[in-house]
Parts: sequence; structure tokens; C-alpha cells
Amino acid sequence: MLVVLAALAVLSPGPLGTRPAFASATATVDPAPAGEPRDSVLVDGTGEVYGTPDTLTAELGVETTAATVGEAMDRASVAATRMRDALLRAGIARADIQTSSVSVAPKEDEDQRIIGYTASVGLTVKIRDLRRAGAILSAAIAAGGNAARLDGVSYAIDNDAALLATARRKAFADARRKAELYAREAGRRLGRVLKVSETAASCGECDGGRGAFAGGGSAAPIEPGRQRLTVTVTVEWALDPSPRRAD
Repeated sequence: MLVVLAALAVLSPGPLGTRPAFASATATVDPAPAGEPRDSVLVDGTGEVYGTPDTLTAELGVETTAATVGEAMDRASVAATRMRDALLRAGIARADIQTSSVSVAPKEDEDQRIIGYTASVGLTVKIRDLRRAGAILSAAIAAGGNAARLDGVSYAIDNDAALLATARRKAFADARRKAELYAREAGRRLGRVLKVSETAASCGECDGGRGAFAGGGSAAPIEPGRQRLTVTVTVEWALDPSPRRAD
């Protein structure tokens, strides 16, 4: 007899105790000999844990307009440099600042005549001290002046290995409970594990506020909230023969 429950493995991050990866992990134990039927039960299990984000990634940028391409780019470059320098003065490492985009495009009137040019430069910055994140963002935006933009922030747990290990243990325990239930209902005993697999999907970041911001002022409020990490595994157990009844 074959008892099978099809299951899809979808998870937040990769193999036990590691960072997320876009891959599937499979472990197989001693398959049955060729041609020999194998009774088994296949189930999925899910484990969830929560943690507090400790890093913030902000999408900053500048946007300027001018009569010529060169003038627009010069203005954007000056504003972006001021913004970058403000981040460096605030203690952000150069490795945590990245130019994410550079663009220039014509600006047209209603008759589609070119009346100027718009230039923009995007900066992606990672802030590792959330207590200072609001002040750092406000300083960078003030340095960029009226050209400054904040297009959104996201949060992450920089080292989530321990949390993921806990979630995986919970997921495996959940799968075992389901398998034991099906085995009992089928009048069988749960045997050894034949296969364990998980499919990794990045769920390591949670979104924060979105929207454009221009100008300076007081420190922007930063509330990272909490982040849920979910692991789903698929486990196949062999079904041992039913115990024989005494005559």
C-alpha cells in the first residue's frame, strides 16, 4: 500500500544554520532496491520564528533639471557627492554605500519640444545602527538639498542563522507529527526517513516605509518592527509493515 501526501516546500532561507540561497536541498537515505515496491508517506512541515531587524537599507538619490545635459549632470553629481559625504561623516562605511543608478533624460513641453534635461543619481546605503538611522537619513537628505529623494527603506536581520536553525527544527517536528498521524490512520508504523528536502526562497527582508522625501528637518522616525522567518520542508518516511495479530 502507498500512502502519499503531496507537498510543496517553500521557505524563507537556505540549509540549516546558513544564509538564504536560491536552491533546493535534498538528502536521501538508502533507497529501496530496484523493482521492490516501497510504502511511504510524504508530508510537509512548517516552522516559524520571529526576530528583530538590525540593519536598514535605504534607497536615496538626487534629481536635478537644467537647460543642458552637462549642467543637469553637474548639478546631480554635486548633490550626490554632498549626500555621500554626509553618510561618510555619519560613520557609514564606504562598502555600505553603492551608486545604484545614473540617468539623464530630456524634459519636453506639451508640444514635445525639449525644454531642458533631468539628471538623477541613486545611492543605496546600508545602516547597521538602527538607533541612529533616522538622524543619518535626515543628515544625508539635508546635504542633498531640494534635489534629495528617499525612495524607500527595507529591514533585515544580518545574522539569522540561529533563528533559521530553530525554524527548521520546528518544521521537521511539524512534518513528523503529520506523518505519525497518517501512519496511525493507515494502520502502519512510521519507519526511517527516506528523503528530506527544502526549497529556498528569499524572505529575509521586510519592507519599511515607502515614498519620496525632499528637504531636511528633524530625524525621521524609524520603526523596524519584527520579522517573520518561515521554513517549510518536505519529508518522506518509510511505512513499516503492520504488526501481526496473534492467532
